[in-house]
Amino acid sequence: MELWYTEKHTSNLGITMKIKETLTKEKSVYQEMVILDTFEYGKLMLLDGLVMLTEKDEFVYHEMISHIPLYSHPNPKKVLIIGGGDGGTLREVCKHPSVEKAVLVEIDDMVIEGAKKYFPECAKGFESPKADVQVTDGIKYIEETEDRFDVIIVDSTDPIGPAEGLFHKKFYEMCKGVLTEDGILVAQGESPFISSMQRVVTSMNKDLEEVFPNVQRYLAFIPTYPSGMWSFVFASKKYNALSDFDKERCEKDSFDLKYYNAEIHQAAFALPNFVKELIK
Repeated sequence: MELWYTEKHTSNLGITMKIKETLTKEKSVYQEMVILDTFEYGKLMLLDGLVMLTEKDEFVYHEMISHIPLYSHPNPKKVLIIGGGDGGTLREVCKHPSVEKAVLVEIDDMVIEGAKKYFPECAKGFESPKADVQVTDGIKYIEETEDRFDVIIVDSTDPIGPAEGLFHKKFYEMCKGVLTEDGILVAQGESPFISSMQRVVTSMNKDLEEVFPNVQRYLAFIPTYPSGMWSFVFASKKYNALSDFDKERCEKDSFDLKYYNAEIHQAAFALPNFVKELIK
């Protein structure tokens, strides 16, 4: 008997994968986590039935959410990651020599432990001496912290359940308050190609533009995310992700990356007309 997993992106569209076996199924007070072993994409983590990452393509998301802001800031020393319990973003952030401290705030310890057990390549970040892992609510941490950060990365799930509050203007204002004077915020920004997500794409840009003087959206190709076209939003008090991009430092560093490079950094901000219309 063949086993298949299907995630519906709309009532008429989805992605399906042939499954070898179910590795674990757990439930916390926040969400349900299922980890499957697939034939095509290796291990797959689902949270409340939605694909969070796979072994085969996780590098695209984690490299693009991390290196874009870190090469746009001239000297990022302190980085805050909201979410990102799989450790992949933390792994990429800790590669940068200038980064002295990377605080990861994940609300659900179940995700962290699941990543350590089933996704060791992602969970490498937790082993870094730069890492400071806090198991608590990201909004609560932002409200209470006295630290100031050069870069904040919002590595969240979709705007439902525990991540819903991370997509509001009030949260962006709080983030601005804990950024340094030249700080950068980057957040995952959903798919501009899926009609049900287009509202989020538009509202995120609107809210961020009311908080930050510079807001830029960029794209990456992530095969297992809805439509394969995924977006991120760059927002800064001072820097522009293109004109302030440190190409020399990017090309000098040797991080053995699979997706991100200097050409991708610049090309990612070239948007199709329909995306420009959404965020106009």
